[in-house]
Amino acid sequence: MSKLKLNLGFTLIELLVVISIIGILVAVSIFGLSGAREASRDAKRKSDLELIRSGLEIYKADCNNYPNSITFGGSLVGDNSPSSCAASNTYIAGIPSDPLNPTRVYLYSSNGSTYSICASMEQGSGSQSCGGTNCGTTCNYKVDNP
Repeated sequence: MSKLKLNLGFTLIELLVVISIIGILVAVSIFGLSGAREASRDAKRKSDLELIRSGLEIYKADCNNYPNSITFGGSLVGDNSPSSCAASNTYIAGIPSDPLNPTRVYLYSSNGSTYSICASMEQGSGSQSCGGTNCGTTCNYKVDNP
């Protein structure tokens, strides 16, 4: 009778090869997701600025001017001047702030008749001037009144 030898399990080399392949796949996917996260935050920034723009236009329609300043994270309400701009009117319940706040912030500038809102995009370059105030080299996206 011959002896049967059963090999149950994997060799050390086989295990190391599989672990190495899994490690390479994980590393590649992490770097791939990093760019997707940046693009997602940039899309949110653009969406936030359009939301603020909409609220500011409704505010101007009632109040005949743009607010001189806004508080990101706060709300935009009327100031009773004129009467169509009642303090009970809420134009933006929660003014959005940058997804990476306080590292990155939105900048608002207005003289009452015009406004600019600037943001710092992660996937972009250049510099924008925001209402006469230079946002710096990291402010590369700007929304003005229409």
